[in-house]
Order: sequence, then C-alpha cells, then structure tokens
Amino acid sequence: MTETENVFIFVPNLIGFARVVLAIISFYYMPTHHVVAIWCYVTSALLDAVDGHAARYFNQSTKFGAMLDQLTDRVGTMCLLVNLSMFYPAYAFWFQTILQGKTSHKFIDMSGNPIMRVYYTNKLVLFVMCAGNEAFYAALYLLHFTEGPTLLGMSLFRAVMYISAPIAIVKTAISVIHGYVASLNLSTIDVKEREALRKAK
Repeated sequence: MTETENVFIFVPNLIGFARVVLAIISFYYMPTHHVVAIWCYVTSALLDAVDGHAARYFNQSTKFGAMLDQLTDRVGTMCLLVNLSMFYPAYAFWFQTILQGKTSHKFIDMSGNPIMRVYYTNKLVLFVMCAGNEAFYAALYLLHFTEGPTLLGMSLFRAVMYISAPIAIVKTAISVIHGYVASLNLSTIDVKEREALRKAK
C-alpha cells in the first residue's frame, strides 16, 4: 500500500504559509506601524521568489501551491493599495485601477503576444518589473510616515519612488495589455467550446 503524499507539508507550500502569516501581520500594522508592516510585507514578497525555486528544486509544484501563491499576492497588493487610498485620497482612483488590472498569468496562455512572451519568459525583465513596481508602492507607503534617511541631499524613499515610478507605469500598461490578451484567449476558448457543443448535438 503506497502512502499518500501530504501536499500541505511540501516545502514550497510551507514557505507559502509563512508568507500568509507575514502578510497578515503586515496588514494588521500597516495603518499605524510602518516599520513592522514594511518588513513583514517585503519579506513576504521576497519569499514569493523562494517558493518557486523550492518547488522546482524539490519537484513539488502543485496547483494548491500556485493558487496559494496567487491569492497571497493579490490580497497583499489589495491591502497595500487600500492603505495608499486612505493615505493619498486624491489618487484613490489610480490605486483602484491598479488593483482591478491585476490578473493571474499562470492560468492564461500569453505565448501569442510578443510583449507578454518577453515579459513572462525573460526572468530578468520579470524580476525588474515586479521588484520596481513593488518598490514604487512601498516607497509611497513609507513616505506617508517618514522621508527616511537622506542620500545625496534627497530622501532615500523619495529617490526610490522617483526611480521606480517609470517601471510602475510600464507595469500598469502591461497589465492593460495582459487583460486584453486574456480576454481574447478566453473568448477563443468560449467559441471553441460552443462550436464543440453544437457539433455534439
């Protein structure tokens, strides 16, 4: 009798659970204690890369892990943007638009679009875009509380915000393209399924 594997204790999923705990701590302190919140948020975000490597190294890639990863990413971004909407109410519409544009790439085929293909197949491009985007919103969050240390006469957090702003803008544009391509893919699937149903009758 073969022993059934316990997917919940796979190494990448344990890392995923740690990400959830760190995210919850971050969400709790986000409105009032920026030091605790940002450390937990950034650590959780960095572990997002670690769990993927662990899944490949231990051959423990699972649908549960992929869904846990996606859910943690989406909820983390949502909570950060909710707080930014409260801190910067004049830009609430922008933050809501960013949240609406976030779509999962793991379940939609992007191979037919050249921009999406480069974005998701070039690991360096993907890392720079994701890290730059996170840095922009994290810097905005920190600037609500403090300018941080000074670097060459400028606040470090403000410098990070300015440097990462173009990346965040490009990332937003890619999200729009992403949503468009995903819509085309899903409509193609719908047409094929409806055609198959008609032929089956």
